[in-house]
Order: sequence, then structure tokens, then C-alpha cells
Amino acid sequence: MNADLLVNLLNPPVLFFFLGLLAVALKSDLDIPQPLPKFFSLYLLLSIGFKGGVELRHGGLDGSILLTLAVAIAMALAVPIGAFWVLKPKVGAADAAAIAATYGSVSAVTFITATSLLSSLQIPSSGYMVAAMALMESPAIIVGVALARRAGIKSEGREGEALWREAFFGGSVFLLMGSLVIGFLTGEEGQKALQPFTGDIFKGILSLFLLDMGLVSARRLSGGLKSLGGFSLGFALMVPLVNAAIGLILAKMLGLGIGDAFLFVVLCASASYIAVPAAMRGAVPQANPGRYVTMALAITFPFNVLVGLPIYLGLVRAFWS
Repeated sequence: MNADLLVNLLNPPVLFFFLGLLAVALKSDLDIPQPLPKFFSLYLLLSIGFKGGVELRHGGLDGSILLTLAVAIAMALAVPIGAFWVLKPKVGAADAAAIAATYGSVSAVTFITATSLLSSLQIPSSGYMVAAMALMESPAIIVGVALARRAGIKSEGREGEALWREAFFGGSVFLLMGSLVIGFLTGEEGQKALQPFTGDIFKGILSLFLLDMGLVSARRLSGGLKSLGGFSLGFALMVPLVNAAIGLILAKMLGLGIGDAFLFVVLCASASYIAVPAAMRGAVPQANPGRYVTMALAITFPFNVLVGLPIYLGLVRAFWS
């Protein structure tokens, strides 16, 4: 695991994340202006979805893959339910629903960083894990809103069809799944056609994106850590480890290979700081974004990127050996 930690920390995109943290700590005026971060995000989703579709076509789709996808969805449904009942007595129903949805959903950037680590270590993985990531993003949003409604919390006009459309046809999910389908349809010929775009510059764009994420995370952390409290801080650090342990057991039961098991564990351990906040602002406006966004973006995300990934990979290797 020490070797994996060293490889992860010396991975150029991760070092650029450190650079972003350092820039804020040293009060540098370094900044990446909008809309570049949005472009980086769209590029990464398109690239990882397209490459996943190509790999999915190459490897085929069978019963074991469908079972893995079903288990991934079940995990995305179960985590927010369990988290809500732990959180509710401490932070109230509104914040509990938003935080539960945040940790039941997934972080595409954490997943992409994990695939970069596998690439550095030359560990293969399957394209269908991209589909698992896309399928795990939306169920937690629906569960979180349902839990809030059950607790008597009303929205501000964001009911029914609007919520369903945002959960299942939001930009990130739509682009990811659309790119996956295009990659599946075009296969290796499509991969050759897009190679300079989806292949050669991928790590460079990821480095710029993680530089920006380092800046954003450090600013959020410096501004919101005191307001979180010990319970929220502990939750943001412990829940990824608990969910990773559950994911590890499920991956072993599913018989996944090392690369796929690692990505499955990463999905279970990650938390959404883009899709869920966008949905929760309208669906559960009583929830405090300063709490659930800060927990996911400023604590869980850096923890996973810097420390969690090598821990999860080390555990997978240990279990699989």
C-alpha cells in the first residue's frame, strides 16, 4: 500500500491538486476563470464515457455485468437510507436528507482520478464500470428527496417531473451515458478517430481540472471548517471508509477483477458535490449547502484523492491475493 500511495502522490494530476491547495495556503492570486472549469468537466465526462463504451463493446455485456450494475444501484439506494437515520438526530431532517443523498451518490472526478491511478500502475479495468458510475448518481437524489418529504419537508415548486428530469437527464448523467453509447456503437474505429482528443490530452486536462479543484477545495475548507462541527467532520472522514469496506465485500462476492473491484470500491466511497447540490437546492431548500457541499468537496474529496485511493487499492490487492 505504501508503494501505491507513492505512485498516487507522484501522479501528475494529483500533484496539480496539491499545487491548488498550496496556492490558496500561500495566498497566491492563481485562478482558473469560468467557463474553463465547466469545459474541463464536460471533456472528462465525454472522454471517460466514450472510452468506457469502447471497452464495453470489446468485452461484451453478460449476466455478471448486469448483476454488478444492479448491485451498484442497490448500494446507491441503501447508503442514503442508512445515513439519513444516523444523521437526523444530529443535524435535523433537512440537512440529513441532503447529506445522505450526497454520500449515496458518486463523484465522477474521484472515479476519473482512480482510473488515472490504474493507468499509471498498468492495472486493467472494464468499460462497464463507467455505466455503474452513471447509474449510481441519480437514485440517491430520489431517495434523499423522498426521505425529506417523509419527514414533512416541502420544496419550493420543484416536484414530480422536474425532479425526475433533473435526476435522470441532468447534464453530467446525460453526457456520460450518451458518450458511453457512442463509444459502444463506434468501437475501435471511433477510438482511433478521437484518439488525439480523448487519449493524448486526457491527463493534461485532468491536471488542469484538479488544479482548479485544489483551489476550490482549499477555499471552501478555509471558509467553512469551523462551522461544520466535530460530528460532521468525523462523518465526512468515516463514511467513505465504511462504504468502501461494504463495497470491498460486495466486489469480492461479485468476483470482480482487481481493477474493477477497485473502481467499484471508489464509487461506493465517493460523494457527489455537483449533481446532488444542484438538485437539493431546489428540492430541499431548507438544507444548508454550507454543510453538505463543504463536507463532500472540502473533506471527503481531498481525503479520497490523496489518501483513500491507495488505501482502497491496497485493501483490494490484499483481499484478492
